Amino acid sequence: MISAETTARPALALPQIQTLASPDMGAVDALIRARLASDVVLINQIADHIVSAGGKRLRPMLVVLAGRACGAMSPDHHQLAAIIEFIHTSTLLHDDVVDESDLRRGRSTANALWGNAPSVLVGDFLYSRSFQLMVELDRMEVMRILADTTNRIAEGEVLQLLHVHNPDTDEAAYLRVIERKTAVLFAAGTQLGALASGADAIVQQKLYDYGMNLGYAFQIADDVLDYTADAADLGKNLGDDLAEGKATLPLIHAIAHSDEATRTRLRAIVENGNGDAMPEVLKAIHATGGLEYSQRRAAEYARAAEGALDGLDENEAIAALRGLAQYAVERKH
Repeated sequence: MISAETTARPALALPQIQTLASPDMGAVDALIRARLASDVVLINQIADHIVSAGGKRLRPMLVVLAGRACGAMSPDHHQLAAIIEFIHTSTLLHDDVVDESDLRRGRSTANALWGNAPSVLVGDFLYSRSFQLMVELDRMEVMRILADTTNRIAEGEVLQLLHVHNPDTDEAAYLRVIERKTAVLFAAGTQLGALASGADAIVQQKLYDYGMNLGYAFQIADDVLDYTADAADLGKNLGDDLAEGKATLPLIHAIAHSDEATRTRLRAIVENGNGDAMPEVLKAIHATGGLEYSQRRAAEYARAAEGALDGLDENEAIAALRGLAQYAVERKH
């Protein structure tokens, strides 16, 4: 699987990636819907609401593409992709309750429609359903990877909570949250795709590193979009992070590089979670180059993701993974 040829590095655009993955993703979606079913009606209603909201299914797609990159595809890949999506969906349900969000992907959140308690409990159902699916695969290494991953995601949720309304959150602390909340699930998906294809430890590590760096790139770019995107395109309320007292990288950079008076004001905005202060926050971010700095950091992680693929045999799936790294930082929503 390791190749000495690294000069030709084609990358597919997103529509090409989606076309390549489409047959497998159809099987994954069918499995997701089949395994969502419960004889408890409310579980079906809430689970269907959030799953049918769409999105690009990026995390399960990574499992599929990693498997194809390693030259094999099987029903196990589809089941692993469904597991990853169930874990991700359960975190969305919990996140929206913790953040008191009322909009996601342009639709009302489950907690806005049904309340906090049902949303949390259905999130628990999806977590436990994901573990049922992984036990069915009967592979201890798969269970170890996913158990470790879900534990780290939970740590990330608590870490993020500790930094809410905390103006002293620095870039290192911000990156620790991203690692656990976002990047570890990306990395688990790509590693598991390789594992299910029978790839050796070296190849698994390369794809794990790819997923980890992609997760960083994707989340930093996402946090930039919270300050720059059109709300209708983004599918959520702009400035939500600010209103929740979350200091993401553009604002962290502005606080660190503003004059004393501006820094004091920005710190107070974070402490109070003042979403109405978005215009003056944007002014400070622009004045300090916070958006450009954050975009550069996202691009650095995207390049590291691409670099992790060096040495692997070139095929369409590798080109798709490379394209996803570029898409992560070029997208507008």
